Amino acid sequence: MDLEIGSGKGTFLVQQASLEPQVRFLGVEYARAFALYAGDRLRRRGVANARMMHTDGVMLIRFYLPNDFFRQVHLYFPDPWPKKRHHKRRFFQTENLIEVHRVLMDPTPGLPESGRFRVATDHADYFAWMEEHAKQAEHLFERLPYEPPASAGECEVVGTNFERKYREEGRTFHGMILRKRPA
Repeated sequence: MDLEIGSGKGTFLVQQASLEPQVRFLGVEYARAFALYAGDRLRRRGVANARMMHTDGVMLIRFYLPNDFFRQVHLYFPDPWPKKRHHKRRFFQTENLIEVHRVLMDPTPGLPESGRFRVATDHADYFAWMEEHAKQAEHLFERLPYEPPASAGECEVVGTNFERKYREEGRTFHGMILRKRPA
């Protein structure tokens, strides 16, 4: 099972779940209107292997999810909370990396995508923040070169509506994959 935190309108979820019918997907979105839209989009497209939840991703992983549960966790274009006083609201925090590590299954030779935390953003300062926190979590994760998911189009990082909209503006995109180190 894969988890997408901050699914927005569900573009990645619909595309990737359609390409991997053997994998179950759970999308979580805090904005109720977007969660409802994404859930309806999955229903209209007949994507039976994906579900949507309207909830806070941090609370979900911290208090409700079991250990070693997800093959991959996806975090694409999270809110960068650019003001310094709001940085505590960013998802990419040491405490959350510990929880992501806990809910990810160990990398398995027969499952090449297993144990991965996939991240992408268009915000250079937030990406620098992510790199800094990833270095602090080297005991939990090893960093791999970024590879777009199968659902991404040519020259895309993820292939979400957000990315397509801002690509036209000429924004630069950044991505990283962190692979879980077994405990």
